[in-house]
Amino acid sequence: MANDSASPPPSQLAKAAADWIAAECQRQTGQALAPQVGIILGSGLNGVLDDAEVLVRLAYADIPHFAAPTVSGHAGQFELARLGGVPIAILRGRFHLYEGHDLAQVVLPVRVVHALGATVLIVTNAAGGLNPNFRQGELMLLSDHIGLPSLAGQNPLIGPNDAALGERFVPMGHAYDQSLRNLAQFTALKVQVALREGVYVMVSGPTYETPAELRMLRQLGADAVGMSTVPEVIAANHLGMQVLGISCITNVATPEAAAAVNHAEVLSGAELATPGLNAILHGVVQALR
Repeated sequence: MANDSASPPPSQLAKAAADWIAAECQRQTGQALAPQVGIILGSGLNGVLDDAEVLVRLAYADIPHFAAPTVSGHAGQFELARLGGVPIAILRGRFHLYEGHDLAQVVLPVRVVHALGATVLIVTNAAGGLNPNFRQGELMLLSDHIGLPSLAGQNPLIGPNDAALGERFVPMGHAYDQSLRNLAQFTALKVQVALREGVYVMVSGPTYETPAELRMLRQLGADAVGMSTVPEVIAANHLGMQVLGISCITNVATPEAAAAVNHAEVLSGAELATPGLNAILHGVVQALR
């Protein structure tokens, strides 16, 4: 989806997709549902929130301007649902730079849930644990991030600013909302799930990092590394949304473990993290009611 002068502005594409989703919900259920919260589920996390009351389930490939995910562990389904009475949108899977998508495609789902009415975005991901104290299956609350692609020119806001989405220059000093982080920590204590906190660093992928790269990322101050999330968080802040981010530590990303990592290990780590993530998301969403 090239964002050149001949292309519709991103806000129009998001509105077209949102209008189609809303109309499809009305057609299938006879009712409208404006989500309060959008939730993006990362690699291997398709089983999270599987007990939500789903009103309509749509394949990404059927939604205007969406693409179909090509990565194992991403179901490619958009759901309008209720969780504890709170209207939500669940995105089971995301788009990545390494799949060949441009950044307008990567962040389109964020803009669509906002166009549907969501003011809160919860992003989850599978990440390697750079912090030597982290273990497979643990959860990490994102306090901040380092976006290596975005710092090097792969930023979803590059190009003409679409004023319908937000201001030209976006401060990122509070990219992850402190009140939501406090709520997540409180919820984790309540449901007795360990929740680490740290800095997430994004690399483009799809290759895993070399031992030297892992040492560098750790020295930069990162606690976990992954191939997603940062573009979505930038787009959400551009829209003025409150953002909460949680990483599932799916594998140990130390230099000594670099040779052994593979996608199967990532998916098994996500499965280990699913119950705890599910409990925290339930508590956070219901508290927002």
